[in-house]
Amino acid sequence: MLKIGLFSKLSRISIRMLRYYDENGLLTPGEVDPATGYRYYHESQLMEAERLLALREMGFGVEAMGAILRAYQDPEALGQFLRVRREELRAELEKTRQRLALLETTLERVGKDGMIMKYNVTVKELPRRQVASLRSIIPGYWQEGELWGRMMTETAGQNLQIAEPCYSIAIFHDKEYREENVDVEVQMAVKGSYRDTDSVRFFTAEPQTIASVTVQGSYQQMGRVNQVLASWIAGNGYEINGSMFNIYHVGPAQTADESQWVTEVCMPVEKK
Repeated sequence: MLKIGLFSKLSRISIRMLRYYDENGLLTPGEVDPATGYRYYHESQLMEAERLLALREMGFGVEAMGAILRAYQDPEALGQFLRVRREELRAELEKTRQRLALLETTLERVGKDGMIMKYNVTVKELPRRQVASLRSIIPGYWQEGELWGRMMTETAGQNLQIAEPCYSIAIFHDKEYREENVDVEVQMAVKGSYRDTDSVRFFTAEPQTIASVTVQGSYQQMGRVNQVLASWIAGNGYEINGSMFNIYHVGPAQTADESQWVTEVCMPVEKK
């Protein structure tokens, strides 16, 4: 039998962790002296300790360790645990690579672009959602508000229930910047079922992977934001695969103070 201190030294597991594993039923001492409370381990338990070390190095938590140890004699079950963890590690590695690429891109631009840290780019998934949508050709981008007004007017009798988050979105469908007659769609996330109107359609918008920048203030900075966003996408292994759009978190409908407007500028993307 080995005292806990010696067992700790031979197994390379701290006494604190040995006690923790004991509390969770992963590695119970072979004997405990009832008079002194001293813990003793069998030499054969060094093999169990080695398994725990290996599982910990793979990143398994205590609960998973217990399940794996119970399945240790079942190669099929053990293999399934390990395959799941392998996929988790691959996903973590991909996230780390993306973060590293972002750091590299930022480092290259430090000192060259004084605005680089003002606009932070994130990649995320816009979830599936039920929307009210109105798409139309309008004289210019500045008249987007008319689309929102028409949507509210045509759906007023249906008592729309706004989803949370609302996702008030304007999608710009033209392939190029146009001086006039622009193709714009406004969307608002809703919950419940409603009838289409003359201009407003209700449908389920599918999930999208987007790169986005959230900014506060007037819309005059959008050209600069678009430049930063497009440059980031090109420098981080993505490509644009859809129409750009804005999510209005705080806009003219909430306050006339443009310094308080919060807009998320979004571009659908996919990995090259």
